[in-house]
Amino acid sequence: MIEAFITNLGKYNEGELQGEYLKLPATTEDVQALLSRINVDGVVYEEFFITSYETDIPGLSRYLSEYESIDELNYLASLLEGMHKWELAKFEGLVVYSDNSGAKDLINLAQNLECYEYYPDVKDYDDLGHYLIDELGFEEIPERLVNYFDYESYAEDYVSYEGGEFVDSGFIYRNDADFEEHYKGRADLPEEYKIFNYPLQEKSIQKSLANYKEMIDGISKSVMEPAIAVERNHAHENR
Repeated sequence: MIEAFITNLGKYNEGELQGEYLKLPATTEDVQALLSRINVDGVVYEEFFITSYETDIPGLSRYLSEYESIDELNYLASLLEGMHKWELAKFEGLVVYSDNSGAKDLINLAQNLECYEYYPDVKDYDDLGHYLIDELGFEEIPERLVNYFDYESYAEDYVSYEGGEFVDSGFIYRNDADFEEHYKGRADLPEEYKIFNYPLQEKSIQKSLANYKEMIDGISKSVMEPAIAVERNHAHENR
C-alpha cells in the first residue's frame, strides 16, 4: 500500500546517495536488513530521511513528509491493508477532500470513515440528483413528472445546504457523526506496529570498524603519498 524510499542522511551530506524502498507494512527484520544495506548502522550513521513515496492511493504522498516515523507509516499501511474495497475507495476520496498533514492525521482519517458519506461514480450535479432520489429515495417524484424534474438543480440546492465535494471517484460530504481523535501520537501506537530498530549491534560495530578503517586508510594514504614523493625526489637528487 505504501513504499518509502529510505535514504542515509550522513552519506547524502557527503555527496553519496545510499537508499532503498521499504515496502509497508513491514517487519522489524525488514527494516534492519534495509538499514544494514544502506549503512545506517546506528553508530557511525544514525540519521535517515525519506526521499519519496510510492502508493496506490492517489494524492496520499503529498501529505507525507521526509521525516515521517517508520512506525507510524507502518501503522497507517496496516490500517489501509485491512480495509474492505469500498472503505478504501472512500478513504481515497477523503485524502483529497479533507485537510491532512502527516501520518498522524491520515491514521485518524482511516479510523473515522463513518463520519463521511461517499457516493461512488457520482461525477456531477445531475448524477448526484439521480443518486439522491433514485438510489437513496430522498424525494418521491410522481412518475408522470419524472421527465420534467430538474435533478441538477435539486442536487445544487442539496450541496449548498449539506456541503460536500466532487472528487475523481465520486461525491463526498461530512455527516453529523463525531470525529474522534483515536490516535494522538506515538504513545497510542500499538506495540505490534512498532518495527523500527537499527541492525544488530554486533554487525553494526563490525561494519562501523570497517568504515573507520577505510576512512583512516584513505587519510593515511592522502598524507603519506606527498611525503613519499618528496623522499623519492630527495633520494633521486642525491644520486
